[in-house]
Amino acid sequence: MLSSERIRVLGKADGAVPEPVPVFDDATPAVANLDPALLGALRAAAADAAADGVRIFVNGGWRSPEYQEQLLRRAVSKYGSPEEAARWVATPGTSAHVSGDAVDIGRAEARAWLSKHGARYGLCQIYRNEPWHYELRPEAVEQGCPPMYADPSHDPRMWR
Repeated sequence: MLSSERIRVLGKADGAVPEPVPVFDDATPAVANLDPALLGALRAAAADAAADGVRIFVNGGWRSPEYQEQLLRRAVSKYGSPEEAARWVATPGTSAHVSGDAVDIGRAEARAWLSKHGARYGLCQIYRNEPWHYELRPEAVEQGCPPMYADPSHDPRMWR
């Protein structure tokens, strides 16, 4: 590497969430940059969950393409191949996190609450292997959440 080259450190501004944050945290880009409809549904759910004594925290939300690429590279290293990594991490071009259309929910009690009540708000778990990953499916309010994919590698949106 040339001495004039710099490695860009990716952090909170790129969507990293080092510590879980409340869904009402507008100062955290991972929350503030979520799609407004998703964020509205999430906040409505969080208000109702709080009435049940459950606090909903975000472990991940919007991510920059650079941060998503970094997560993908780490997953390839961890799982040994791009095919195995695809079961856990999408490419920047296909990730619902990069578009602000996905949120990862922290704390087991919040995930359990959303699993039971999320469809009322259009919030659905999308992947069976990722109980923390939720996306907005407005039709779920009337029809219930759609069947889950086994993992992201089974999601046709990832085949672009």
